[in-house]
Amino acid sequence: MTNSASQQKLLPPLENGDRLTRYEFERRYNAMPHLKKAELIEGVVYMAAALRFKSHGQPHANLITWLGNYKVATLGVELGVEPTIRLDLDNAPQPDAVLLIEESYGGQARLSEDDYIEGAPELVAEIAASSAAIDLGDKKRAYRRNGIKEYIVWQVFEQKLNWFYLQEGEYVSLPVDEDGVIRSLIFPGLWLAVEDLLTGNMVRVLAVLQEGLTSSDHIEFVQQLSKLR
Repeated sequence: MTNSASQQKLLPPLENGDRLTRYEFERRYNAMPHLKKAELIEGVVYMAAALRFKSHGQPHANLITWLGNYKVATLGVELGVEPTIRLDLDNAPQPDAVLLIEESYGGQARLSEDDYIEGAPELVAEIAASSAAIDLGDKKRAYRRNGIKEYIVWQVFEQKLNWFYLQEGEYVSLPVDEDGVIRSLIFPGLWLAVEDLLTGNMVRVLAVLQEGLTSSDHIEFVQQLSKLR
């Protein structure tokens, strides 16, 4: 057995509640290839339980469908599903969705040589069922402190969606207009019919998004990104 294999075998497994540095967290996570999701939030390890269909799988799919359509229509923007983010020395979250501007187009995060996101992507989104306390507590504070500009939390059991925007170092809620639509400030044209997403009416969710994608704000945004490359 090689020295590296011997060292890997001696690594203790990740456990919920472990207090680790990000480097130690990554070492143990990489030594457990069967493990699909684990996060380090403010130095504490959180490992997800088995995910149910209606409380996570289905909402997650609908969220990705909405964000994916925006990504396809927006040059220079990328979408990731549950990527690990090297946020800081105490935080390596694995959010349900990440929407970011590519570094070559002026984005604030970058991809490392070993293919991890480093720094703060522009937008992250979480499906919060049993993890609502974490998503709206320590994780929200870590995202705010590291400069993630927009943060979406979908509380499935409460049938509620919060969309936060970073303003002067604090998260404030983006307004819902008279038509029940929230409009991103960081990603022009990313429009969300909130109640329709909550109830699974994806036909209207995508119709409202399409309105955003044909708006002058989105057209100008794409033009601006193309000039930054």
